[in-house]
Amino acid sequence: MTAEPFEVSVTEAEIADLRERLRRTRWPEAEPVDDWSQGIPLAYTQELCRSWAEDYDFGFAQRLNAFPQYRDTIDGLGIHFLHVRSPEPDAFPLVLTHGWPGSVLEFLDVLGPLTDPRAHGGDPADAFHVVAPSLPGYGWSDKPSTTGWGVTRIARAWDTLMGSLGYERYGAQGGDWGSAVSGALGEVAPERVAAVHLNLGSVAAGTFDDPTPAEQANLKAEKEFQRTGWGYSALQATRPQTLGYGLTDSPAGQAAWIAEKFWAWTDHDGHPEDAVSRQAILDEISVYWFTASATSSARLYWESFAHFRDKVTAPSGLSVYPRDITRPSRREAESRFTDLRWFEELPRGGHFAALEQPESLVAQVRGFFRLFR
Repeated sequence: MTAEPFEVSVTEAEIADLRERLRRTRWPEAEPVDDWSQGIPLAYTQELCRSWAEDYDFGFAQRLNAFPQYRDTIDGLGIHFLHVRSPEPDAFPLVLTHGWPGSVLEFLDVLGPLTDPRAHGGDPADAFHVVAPSLPGYGWSDKPSTTGWGVTRIARAWDTLMGSLGYERYGAQGGDWGSAVSGALGEVAPERVAAVHLNLGSVAAGTFDDPTPAEQANLKAEKEFQRTGWGYSALQATRPQTLGYGLTDSPAGQAAWIAEKFWAWTDHDGHPEDAVSRQAILDEISVYWFTASATSSARLYWESFAHFRDKVTAPSGLSVYPRDITRPSRREAESRFTDLRWFEELPRGGHFAALEQPESLVAQVRGFFRLFR
């Protein structure tokens, strides 16, 4: 193993620069509607940015540094990852993959229960050794300087990483892009990947002649997403470089671009902070700002958006949260996941399951992988 220990740091100069930029923001006029239909409202964006500059504690680096982190070069690219080994000798290796607009910060509340269930009121037989890498172009992984770093290449890199850590048989879990990478892992390394668990199952809706009420609702939600929520992905998949200039230069722009998704994709009662704390939202925004990764993270859409629904033949499990972007039925899921061993619909939660419903996600991951230990 050639990995070197790593710690996240944010300097006072970087924080001062952020605060100065926020103070000098040139704001647009307020939206002429009384809801979020034109995007994130001006008043909330200004309040969020005021809080970022004045109240936010910038403690995400310290919270990350409480866990072992490393960087290693894989396929010519520096990859950052958390590697948290369980105290249980028979723990099962698991690679967790985040998505956009997320980061490894999403997993901080689930790392303890997954790696040390005995200390968190669980069964030690459910323990995992957890590896959580930052996607290429995200967080503290390097930004690819050439094309080709799509989902399949990332999956191969993850398999190389797990092998370098001594894990010859392991599981994979993820949501958003993490679901695509985890599914691809089962295809590129079927002899080593025991099973994959996803908390986003992107499938084609409306494929059956006799849709159930739930399938009709899913199709309606998908059509609404196509009508009103698709714009971000169209830009990131076609013009990531153009988009990146504004987001990399303006912290208010970066904050608005990400915070809007916490309204659109979480299980809230009218406000995103009903589902995820302001601190957590600003943590995620801060990762993208301080690593200047708006452009490099968006390029994954340019590389791989057409492969988000590729077939998954590995033994699979799907946990469906009711406010996620897509919410397939079991038979819809089986059209993509050809060996679906686990399917559960949860009562609460959305796209950011590890942030919104960490206990629920931990229970789902534990239950699914009991089938494969």
